[in-house]
Amino acid sequence: MIGTGVFTTSGFLLADLHSPWLVLAAWAVGGMLAALGALSYGALARRIPESGGEYTFLSQTLHPAAGFLAGWVSLLVGFSAPLAAAAIGFGEYARPWLGGLPPRLAGTLLILICALLHAAHVRRGAHAQNWTVLIKVLLIAAFIGFGLGHLPEVERGEPAPVAVSSFAVSLVWVSFSYSGWNAAVYIGGEIRHPERNLPRALLLGTGIVTLVYLGLNATFVFAAPPEALAGKLDIGRAAAEALGGPTLGLAVSGLVALALLTSVSSMTMAGPRVYARMALSGHLPRRFSALQGPPRAAIALQTFIALVLLWSAAYEQLLTFIGFTLGLAAAATVMGLIVLRRREGRQLTASGWPWVPWLFVLGTLAITGFTIFRRPWESAAGLATLVIGWLVWRMTVGSQQAKPGRISGGEC
Repeated sequence: MIGTGVFTTSGFLLADLHSPWLVLAAWAVGGMLAALGALSYGALARRIPESGGEYTFLSQTLHPAAGFLAGWVSLLVGFSAPLAAAAIGFGEYARPWLGGLPPRLAGTLLILICALLHAAHVRRGAHAQNWTVLIKVLLIAAFIGFGLGHLPEVERGEPAPVAVSSFAVSLVWVSFSYSGWNAAVYIGGEIRHPERNLPRALLLGTGIVTLVYLGLNATFVFAAPPEALAGKLDIGRAAAEALGGPTLGLAVSGLVALALLTSVSSMTMAGPRVYARMALSGHLPRRFSALQGPPRAAIALQTFIALVLLWSAAYEQLLTFIGFTLGLAAAATVMGLIVLRRREGRQLTASGWPWVPWLFVLGTLAITGFTIFRRPWESAAGLATLVIGWLVWRMTVGSQQAKPGRISGGEC
């Protein structure tokens, strides 16, 4: 979860919202929305403790076509596009540490190294991921402690009026930063006792990251006057230099590079499990499946798409496109939980029913509506991605498989 978004978006949020307090409010609302989603996905994970994420959930709760669209979104938007964005961010922040190596070249090397690591062995890749994440979180906690203790005097004036639509669009960028809250469900079939551990991982991970994000962004947005930070992509480095000079700025650049490294690693580990699951169901060529060990062909496919996007995509528009499209996929998945609960009744346990899933769905759809109004081109790209995916489904699978893929009581 702690990847490119938290270290790059708050400068854009300041430019739109004009107030550090509203920026923090956006991160708090985003965390609450992610927690609602984590509770809903946890209920689905207890009922369907299998790998594949939204693809598996939607195929078994709504319709195979919905599952195919979710897998299509995961391939192009859920993992490959964020992988490219994180690699670009890594290259920018790591440049002082890599002798001025061009950012896109550094990002390319990082993607290739992570692909080789996770293609080699499941357990070794997971151990490397766990240790680097632990180191990253400890260093971030140290920076938050130092930063909050050295902030200049904070102004407590009233925030300037901001349109509701501007705040809603800011939540799209924030939701991109939280988007990893559901990552554990993509490898559910490889986790011990998934009925217990998956919901726990989803909710605990989301809660910890929300606290980290609030601490980081309080340090970022109050480190200097808003006009000095607004619109900056590298707000982490700018805030660190304002607090501790060039030396701290260099150290934080290394910390952010480490955070983005672990983000690239986690997406390389999780995403290909979705495509492998689709291949097992006949929705992708069989060569992308993996009955045992890591899905190497699927890792190679995702790596290729991410590298194409890395060398061709624009950054800010990419963030909006990702957040918009992933929000629709998550809302559809939680709608699948609502349908499944109504089908099975109280035997399906869902925390906070019916308020939690409905608040998540309605909140996500409201943000989506405002985004269409404020950012029509990025929204159109997201909707076009879904339309193209549906056409691919109709041409390749839909004519042969028209019946819903509902789950039965003994399948899980």
